Amino acid sequence: MTLERCIGVLFLAFCIAYGYTAFVTMQDELLPFELGMSFLPNSLPKALSIAGGVVALFVIFGGRAPGDAEENLGPVDFSSLKAGYAAQAVALLVSMIAYALLLRPLGFIGSTSLFLIGTALILGERKLLRLVAISVTATCVVWFLVERMLEIVLRPWPDTAFLSLLTGA
Repeated sequence: MTLERCIGVLFLAFCIAYGYTAFVTMQDELLPFELGMSFLPNSLPKALSIAGGVVALFVIFGGRAPGDAEENLGPVDFSSLKAGYAAQAVALLVSMIAYALLLRPLGFIGSTSLFLIGTALILGERKLLRLVAISVTATCVVWFLVERMLEIVLRPWPDTAFLSLLTGA
């Protein structure tokens, strides 16, 4: 089995667990007035689990050339993993943890913009001016949509306690 197919199987298992949570667990916890709504809190997780399952099945069963069948019979081939990609993966995981920890002190706009800029730099983007413009614009658009359209309160700016800690006041 190739590494891609092994990851596809793991991703399919994740999508099945996520889909079970969205279709069963979250459905049971909906409030009575939410049942009549056209867009439920579990609508996006349902769609993501289905789409992820389809992609995982395609990776597992499809998209191979006719000559690839012989190499898929052995154990998982880890030779396609390179040290650089492993370092990038670890750096991305660390940046996700840092994003979660900085979300409250820096606010949504600051922490999300820094997260997008940092992860893009980790992945190899080098056009810094364009990267900053796109990241800040996308973050502000997402904040506006979530705050104004979905009416979910997100703190856009840094916490006042964090600002007073920085200024020493």
